[in-house]
Amino acid sequence: MSKNGDTFDLIIIGSGSGNHIPAFLNDWRIAMVERDVFGGTCLNRGCIPSKMLVLPADRAVEADEARSLGVDITVNGADWLAIRDRVFGRIDPISESGHGYRAERCENVTLIEGTGQFVHSEVDGMHAVDVDGRRITAPNVLVAVGSRPSIPPIAGLQECGFHTSDSIMRLDTFPSRLGVVGGGYISAELGHVFSGLGSEVTLFNRSTTMLSRHDSDIATTFTEEFGRRVSLRLGHLPNKVERTPQGIELHCDDNIVIVDELLLATGRQPNSDLLNCDLVGLETNSRGIVTVDSQMRTSVPGIWAIGDVANEHQLKHVANAEVDVAFWNMAHANEQRVVTQQHVPAAVFSHPQVASVGLTEQAASAEKRDVVIGRRDYAGTAYGWALGDGPGFAKVIVDRASDEILGAHIIGPQAATLIQPLVQAMQFSQTATQVARDVYYIHPALTEVIENALLDAIEQR
Repeated sequence: MSKNGDTFDLIIIGSGSGNHIPAFLNDWRIAMVERDVFGGTCLNRGCIPSKMLVLPADRAVEADEARSLGVDITVNGADWLAIRDRVFGRIDPISESGHGYRAERCENVTLIEGTGQFVHSEVDGMHAVDVDGRRITAPNVLVAVGSRPSIPPIAGLQECGFHTSDSIMRLDTFPSRLGVVGGGYISAELGHVFSGLGSEVTLFNRSTTMLSRHDSDIATTFTEEFGRRVSLRLGHLPNKVERTPQGIELHCDDNIVIVDELLLATGRQPNSDLLNCDLVGLETNSRGIVTVDSQMRTSVPGIWAIGDVANEHQLKHVANAEVDVAFWNMAHANEQRVVTQQHVPAAVFSHPQVASVGLTEQAASAEKRDVVIGRRDYAGTAYGWALGDGPGFAKVIVDRASDEILGAHIIGPQAATLIQPLVQAMQFSQTATQVARDVYYIHPALTEVIENALLDAIEQR
């Protein structure tokens, strides 16, 4: 199909999840606009490279922990460049291949590189986007521009230089001392990576615990365990940073910490401010997140939005679910689908690993829900004994009257995998009793910690 002209059936702004174009749109003329790296944050700077870096860090930490099992394993160091190049030696060719396919070999897609912004359209029913001076139009636009790291207002940052998750994973020299500002999942994961591979990590966080949005039992336990390997400065952030011959000085109250590199991980902000939303009446909330309904429609007919720019979760699996629905609904006006975000799970791939879904105990209390709390330590199961005396546990929040599972929270090995049956149970409205008693749990597998946490809750009803 011809690529001539600047009028299309669909304009996609962003090549992350927006690149998941289904086959039923093969006869549409599509413009794909990308201002940054092809493939989006997850592929290039987020989920995938960070987890590939977590793996060797896990191995290094597990070697140290093996002594408690009677095994003497020595870590003789980590070859940072080899680790880094293994990661990006795989990822960069995928990004480059995707770019090449869309730019040169995809018949119905025109890749346009630059920053896309909405401009006034001269034709009713059409939307206009300017890409660095090139004006393109289409009746449908998918906003999939994602998010970027937020930069906290700390004096001296710009002058001294710093890293975010966009750049820290590609360092040429491994830092002997790393400063981290922030206490969420990015800090937890990358702090683990650099600490596990041998860096002396000092982490500053405004909250008094890490992972403060998680269930308080999880946050408290994680903070205690993480603090065994990382120097935690909790309850405040640096008020000034400056570069000296000795390194980067982080000033916090009357204390000074000197590091070689500085990672800022204080959250992410949606890229909606790059779109010129107000010009076309595209509604956003106070945080800049584009307002969408369950069909991924925005406040402007014909404009759809997905991913970090359109939801609070900032999770790849949510963006993937949303884009499938958005593309389907564009092409099937009489057969609309919806995105359900009632039970969205999330995981933190640190050490220890954390996973969660649904209400925390604190949220259930705030909503005045009458609940029972089921909990089982890993060490209370047979495979947990084999793992040792670590802090792992599973916790479930169950409605006392209905037996509905309202939330689940796990900390310990394989947490991100262990939580999946609970996610499915919640999504398909299975009760705690059904999940605990109506299926077999392999003995002595680690999944018994889920079974026993549910049984603990059931016994209290």
